[in-house]
Amino acid sequence: MGIGTILLDRGLITNDQLEQALAEQKVSGERLDQAMVRLGLVRPSDITRAIGEQFDMPIVDLTAVEVTPDVLGAIPPQIVFRQRCVPVAKSNRNGGVLRVATSDPFELTVFDELRLVTGCSIELVLADEEDLSEFIRTHYGVGGDTLDSMSRTRGNGAATHDLDEIDVSDEAQQAEQASVIKLVNELLFEAIKCRATDVHIEPYERTLIVRYRVDGVLQRANVPITINQFAAAIVSRIKIMANLNIAEKRKPQDGRITINHKRQSYDLRVSVIPMLFGEGVVLRILNKSAVLMELGDLGMPANVLEAWDELITRPHGILLVTGPTGSGKSTTLYASLNRIITDEVKAITVEDPVEYHVNGVNQIQVNNKVGLTFAAGLRSILRHDPDVVMIGEIRDRETAEAAVQASLTGHLVFSTLHTNDAPGALPRLLDMGVEPYLVASSIEGVLAQRLVRRICPECAREVEPEADRMPRDFELPTSGRLVEGAGCRNCLDTGYRGRIGVYEMLRVTDETRTMVMQNANAGAIAKRAHEADELTLMRIDGYAKVRAGITTIDEVMRVTRT
Repeated sequence: MGIGTILLDRGLITNDQLEQALAEQKVSGERLDQAMVRLGLVRPSDITRAIGEQFDMPIVDLTAVEVTPDVLGAIPPQIVFRQRCVPVAKSNRNGGVLRVATSDPFELTVFDELRLVTGCSIELVLADEEDLSEFIRTHYGVGGDTLDSMSRTRGNGAATHDLDEIDVSDEAQQAEQASVIKLVNELLFEAIKCRATDVHIEPYERTLIVRYRVDGVLQRANVPITINQFAAAIVSRIKIMANLNIAEKRKPQDGRITINHKRQSYDLRVSVIPMLFGEGVVLRILNKSAVLMELGDLGMPANVLEAWDELITRPHGILLVTGPTGSGKSTTLYASLNRIITDEVKAITVEDPVEYHVNGVNQIQVNNKVGLTFAAGLRSILRHDPDVVMIGEIRDRETAEAAVQASLTGHLVFSTLHTNDAPGALPRLLDMGVEPYLVASSIEGVLAQRLVRRICPECAREVEPEADRMPRDFELPTSGRLVEGAGCRNCLDTGYRGRIGVYEMLRVTDETRTMVMQNANAGAIAKRAHEADELTLMRIDGYAKVRAGITTIDEVMRVTRT
């Protein structure tokens, strides 16, 4: 009896839904139950429970199973990958019994092979397909099956030479092999699954390390050690995808890749740099299909949100958002634009790259190769009579002066700047060479921000804080307790899932403008603005979010420590 019949008999699907899944299966080539889950016809847990009842098989929760190395070694990895089954326990009763978890009990030939290889009796148990895939990735590595196949092919003499020494045509052929393509795709899709924003591929003398940046923090990907043998092929494959020169190994190269995964489109910014033991690669992942966040969802405290709301409706001036790379500046600017765009307001942006598509906004992609820089783009778009202009980043004097001139001629200008805090943006523009009177007359407000990790809601718990770890200026909530994440499957055992902003805003008043004209430094500007209640401090906002159980003291200290 097949899975379709089992689900049909239990009333979990209809005949029409079965026909729909069968038609989809013919196109995709996947298992019928996987097609049903992807189409949303049935839940994975219902499939597992129905199969378990039909075959009278116990169901095991692989997320709660701890397996010892000797049990894991009972089945060769190539059989684990091919048959999609994993050893979970072993006992010595009746001459040895190995408990094996699978999500597909319809493949009966696996019994004979396992008995022959292990020399044990096999006790089959049922596991959720997604849990099984995660178990294999955790214990055998991302792309482990592909690497195992590639290693055995190489061991058979098909590719025994050093990949660093093959010529360009051979390297291109290696990079286009189905196994290399599959391996690179698995690395990228695993990064997307983990919600990574960046993928770092780093060559060392005897190892290739892959790291994902998840929620702003780097963590090593679990990849088999054999991946080092295919480092050059992996880099060449990424170069081909990004339309880069695979023969050039001495100079840095930059490119872009667009991939589709689970009906969503992702834009990958690629940077390749020659290093001591090969070429290092960093890929920045941008979800082109992501839904724009609303300004009220970013985490701004009420007083900052109210003040920023007032500033973004002004007819002219410059509004700056500052912070390091990856601190959410672009997201804040997009949300701000989305807040004010109407049929009566024309907005044009110059970006590198265009990260989100905003309805009603004319967006321009920077192209340095043809001379379309931020400054050049800004000068040109002013002829299109915009009300609002967004410049992706002020990087140099030319762009800064163009932004100032745009604001002084009646345009509202949004942009970003790399400074540590809000008051530091004003001296930074002076350092670029912009005249003090131009800075003083054009800047209306500066918003500085960082991203802190949110406590995972699935494993959040109240704890007694350690007094010696609390900052001196932090006040505990009235309960005297704080919240932290214990770590669970939902958050990859980090205790955190997702991020939220912490903000600092400086409203530029006449007193601040006078200080800018006098070339005052950032410290003096911050001190006076704080005393006059014109500056909200980032750390204070972070502390409020700690007391509210949103994040932790460690996170606030990590991103606001100076």
